[in-house]
Amino acid sequence: MDADSWSCAMNGGGRKDPPGAADAALVSLQDLRSKLQEFARVRDWDQFHSPRNLLLALVGEVGELSEIFQWKGEVQRGLPDWNAAEKEHLGEELSDVLLYLVRLADVCGVDLGQAALSKLKKNAVKYPVEKCKSQSTNAQ
Repeated sequence: MDADSWSCAMNGGGRKDPPGAADAALVSLQDLRSKLQEFARVRDWDQFHSPRNLLLALVGEVGELSEIFQWKGEVQRGLPDWNAAEKEHLGEELSDVLLYLVRLADVCGVDLGQAALSKLKKNAVKYPVEKCKSQSTNAQ
């Protein structure tokens, strides 16, 4: 799905706000889920949104995201050497990954926010600070 289609989906199908609009900072996973449900519903795309199809689309988008970093070597935090167009492209691909992930979780009946919080708690137990601080290797 192209950036204009996702933008359209994110803005209720009509209005197109510029990137970084004020309300973007307040968007929740539930907001995204609802907008994606409506986006698919009005286009009669639910028939195509099986878990398998969404997962394969997500993998494709991760591939597109990976291509942005391919051959760049290590990249500094904040991307200080990247121009505005490169950062915008990155934002578009990250958004595609997020949107497919949210849609996949919804179709699978997974509360993604709760699952993420649960996983963070499990990781805190699995990787305790006293054993893992400043280490990149697995604590086990």
